[in-house]
Amino acid sequence: MRIEQGVILCGGLGSRLGSLTAETPKPLLPVDGTPFLQILMREITRYGVRRFLLLAAYRSEQIESFARSVVEALGGDVEVLVVIEPDRAGTGGALYNARPMLDDAFFLFNGDTLLDTPLDRLAALLDDPEAIGAMALRRLEQAGRYGVTVLEGDAITAFGVPPLDDGPVYINGGVAAFRKTMVDGLKPTGSMEVELLPDLAVQGRLRGLPVNGFFLDIGVPEDFASAQTSVPAFVRRPALFLDRDGVINLDKGHVGSMDRFEWVEGAREAIKAANTLGYYVFVVTNQAGIAKGYYTEGDYQTVMDHIDQGLAEIGGRIDDVRFCPYHPDGVIADYRVVSDWRKPAPGMVLDLLKSWPVDRARSLLIGDNQTDIQAAEAAGLKGELFTGGRLDAFLAPLLTSSDRKDVI
Repeated sequence: MRIEQGVILCGGLGSRLGSLTAETPKPLLPVDGTPFLQILMREITRYGVRRFLLLAAYRSEQIESFARSVVEALGGDVEVLVVIEPDRAGTGGALYNARPMLDDAFFLFNGDTLLDTPLDRLAALLDDPEAIGAMALRRLEQAGRYGVTVLEGDAITAFGVPPLDDGPVYINGGVAAFRKTMVDGLKPTGSMEVELLPDLAVQGRLRGLPVNGFFLDIGVPEDFASAQTSVPAFVRRPALFLDRDGVINLDKGHVGSMDRFEWVEGAREAIKAANTLGYYVFVVTNQAGIAKGYYTEGDYQTVMDHIDQGLAEIGGRIDDVRFCPYHPDGVIADYRVVSDWRKPAPGMVLDLLKSWPVDRARSLLIGDNQTDIQAAEAAGLKGELFTGGRLDAFLAPLLTSSDRKDVI
């Protein structure tokens, strides 16, 4: 199931954090100088989610102000809306109040929790018509302050129960996917963790995805303090920059329509391998065919959507894209300019480096033209020339294993 909306619970008081939240909503507390909520939203966009709904209550005016400013911080291509509870209504009440603005299926996140979750695999659990919700479950050696979730196969059979012993347990990781029909079981006020999810578990309507990746809940002072170093370390990753035509798809000259698109052998597998090894995967592509009038930006986006779909079929993804539609000899006046984004200039690469916390020393760019290599070198990155064959075989010896491998 493809899900395009991210709903984030931002309304809690954060009382366990004491004076830290006296004036600031917990999700807006700074982590290494950046609001925690912005870091969370950036991670979510890696899975193609561009529309956000923030459910606010405490200090809601600050959430509204943040919603206006975060759009630019996330690159400008996101929509961020805010729903304010009429009163503090609890997690269930917050969703109930927002029901007119919910998609038929949506991701739901706790605004104070970061769990490295493959959202595409979580959404796939809703392909089961009996499932109304799917939850990312984090394994802990001991339950600590959390309630326990019992998983049998991929079915959650009990939610929020006390642990039976002191051994390893699964807890709610604060990331879930739901069908909108789940709000039918909610009330204007109340906790969905208490009043709805336990019943759905008993009814066999919840699925669970065990996730072993990075997990942090900033809800107590010691964990918020550790977030100042652990979160920046988690989001700092090497990046694989890929040219498109000639690397991801065969370069048939100005590929602006589906009849001219053909995958390079092993391209999808190469991108998925980079995802698994913890790399950001970015595309940087000159698209002079737009300036020359061969196709439009809409046609270009259609091809990119096809690429995204093809990757999703095998569990791969591209985290972000920059394209340059300009050319000094273009016939379309708006695009007939010299641009520092057009390779061999490094503008597209530099913009991505500015937008994402990239480990430059471990990053590289793959292109099929010397202009790609020149762009990489101008940006201070290693460039590798791909001249054909299977991309996954070419790329395998160039990628290095990072701390984050498969999070499942």
